[in-house]
Amino acid sequence: MAKTKKKCDKKREDRITMEIVVDACDEIERALGWYYYLEDRLQFPFTASCITKRAISPLRVKDEVDVIGLPPENECQHEMFVTIHGDGLAVPLSQLTPIRNTDERTKQAVEDWHYWIRMGYEF
Repeated sequence: MAKTKKKCDKKREDRITMEIVVDACDEIERALGWYYYLEDRLQFPFTASCITKRAISPLRVKDEVDVIGLPPENECQHEMFVTIHGDGLAVPLSQLTPIRNTDERTKQAVEDWHYWIRMGYEF
């Protein structure tokens, strides 16, 4: 099976390199860079739709949830999670996409994270 080439987004690559992981020397620093970038950019609460099934999450595709915050930073050392309304459960951000009246900074930050994952980057 042929590998599909991932399309590089120069503006997004520059933002990730210059704003998010700019001085990161290791995995923990890259994770913290992402955590603080998302903490600064995501405007809570916002409504999101589940776009993919994950074994670690109870959400199903097309479920809608209210995203109310980020869990503690130590929960995001290997993947970015967000807390959803209800019982305060944290789910992978890669599983969600903002819908409805979500502000542009929030949409861009989520899209940046999705891009990072799609490109196969890791902490």
